[in-house]
Amino acid sequence: MLREEKYNKRRYRASYNTTVISISLVLFMLGLLGLLIFHAKTLSHYIRQNIGVSVILSETAEEQQIKDFRYRLDTCPFIRKTVYISKEQAAEELMEDLGEDFINFIGYNPLSPSFEVFLNAEYTFDDSLKVVEKKLNSEAIVKEVFYQKSLIELINTNITKISVGILSFSFLLLIISVILIYNTIRLAIYSKRLLIKSMLLVGATQNFIRKPFIMNGLYQGLLSGALAIALLGIILYISQLRIPELTLLQDQFYLAILFAGVVIFGVVISWLSNYFAVKKYLRVDSDDLY
Repeated sequence: MLREEKYNKRRYRASYNTTVISISLVLFMLGLLGLLIFHAKTLSHYIRQNIGVSVILSETAEEQQIKDFRYRLDTCPFIRKTVYISKEQAAEELMEDLGEDFINFIGYNPLSPSFEVFLNAEYTFDDSLKVVEKKLNSEAIVKEVFYQKSLIELINTNITKISVGILSFSFLLLIISVILIYNTIRLAIYSKRLLIKSMLLVGATQNFIRKPFIMNGLYQGLLSGALAIALLGIILYISQLRIPELTLLQDQFYLAILFAGVVIFGVVISWLSNYFAVKKYLRVDSDDLY
């Protein structure tokens, strides 16, 4: 009798551990997907904020005019920062690229002063860029506004395609995760179907029978969520060691929300899965239990 009791305890513990590990792996995959979405969004934001718009100024522009224009640029809501490039700086950069002194060759500096303007990410879409270009061109001091339209169109198109792909895959994985967790818990409760029916036959109420399973589901969800977070933390740590630049994309607030979301999702799905799985065996006929 004692040996059989020990065997049943070991079997129950093995079943419990298997369920927790299975749910942890599903939550871990969801967490990884969340990290991928966040890093893709952050990288997209970073790329957009570093798209430069060259504003070529008139060669006759005076120093005070340039200062006034820069002040207007810095106070524009769509501009993140500006970098002024004087005629001399432009000539030095061009000579460095060419590897020769073109000024001595032609006898004068033909380049104009300019501003390299970096926009806020939300203003780097095609329609917004056209509005920005029109506004900049309306300035009397501006000779020309230039940016790589084909490159920006390519960036916007690719980011849109990647975003749609990731969101579609996320939705699919979410559905698969819910099904996997539910089936895992349902199989675990299936082994206790005879116990559930026996308790019901001796007069136990449905709430009395259901309560320990639901509490067990809550504990499973919490433990699985904690294990998933630990695995995600290890992955993040190893990734940052191998690719230090990833630290630039980190947002502690988002990570806290993601980790909390993983735990809450695990708890809610485990609770609901236990509730509906037990409910099924409370209603099933005795003949259908075998």
